[in-house]
Amino acid sequence: QVQLVESGGGLVQAGGSLRLSCAASGIIFSIAAMGWYRQAPGKQRELVAGITSGGSTNYADSVRGRFTISRDDAKNTVVLQMNSLKPEDTAVYYCHSHGRRYYLDSPGDYWGQGTQVTVSS
Repeated sequence: QVQLVESGGGLVQAGGSLRLSCAASGIIFSIAAMGWYRQAPGKQRELVAGITSGGSTNYADSVRGRFTISRDDAKNTVVLQMNSLKPEDTAVYYCHSHGRRYYLDSPGDYWGQGTQVTVSS
């Protein structure tokens, strides 16, 4: 059973920082691509940041330079450090994995339950 458990959301003032963490289990974490998505009310879910198994990263234009994604393969954890937060960053943030449960498995997409981030102006 694959589980992605997010933590670290909350309420912060504009200009502040939050650190989201996602603990993964049930997948071979070291070969999984990981990412963070977000969904604001009335909007589609969008990619915020992604990181490959090799450590390459990509970011949405709206967060580049403010957010940093990283991974710790020893702890099966991916972290999103969010700085200089803006009210438009308010959304539910979801951890995502594109990975395998075992080496001969077909890769699948897995999601966490989401964590709310609210940025007040």
